[in-house]
Amino acid sequence: MQWVMRALTWLGAAVAGAVFGIAGTICYASLVVTPVIGGVAIPLPFGLLISGVACLGLMLAVRLLADDRIAVLATGLGMLLALFLFSGRGPGGSVVVPQAAEGALPLGMIWSWALAVIVLVVVAWPDLRGARDAHARRLAQASARAQPEA
Repeated sequence: MQWVMRALTWLGAAVAGAVFGIAGTICYASLVVTPVIGGVAIPLPFGLLISGVACLGLMLAVRLLADDRIAVLATGLGMLLALFLFSGRGPGGSVVVPQAAEGALPLGMIWSWALAVIVLVVVAWPDLRGARDAHARRLAQASARAQPEA
């Protein structure tokens, strides 16, 4: 019965990752503000930043709440699968992640690599709970030895 719950957790994580991946892939190119500072136009891709922070937040939430690295991997694979599916040409010929025009900021490429790096870093980050617990035990033992007995 426990394996059923774990499989459902993985499935839910993959679906949540796919939803965030779809939302990020659709919204990454929005909200590009180009202020002119000192005569130079600087594009600020707020949609890309918001999408990246949202996907990172979901990955971190799953990583912190689930004691299972496979759930985190399922979330990331859901995001990457959504990105892959939406990056191609749709049945009507539309493209969600278009190739950048010459001289333009390649937001689609940046979004693709940023999402892949987010997934890789969060999945590969080492689990430090055991080290923290061992350190806390050592501190507790050291303070117990330092306490004079009454």
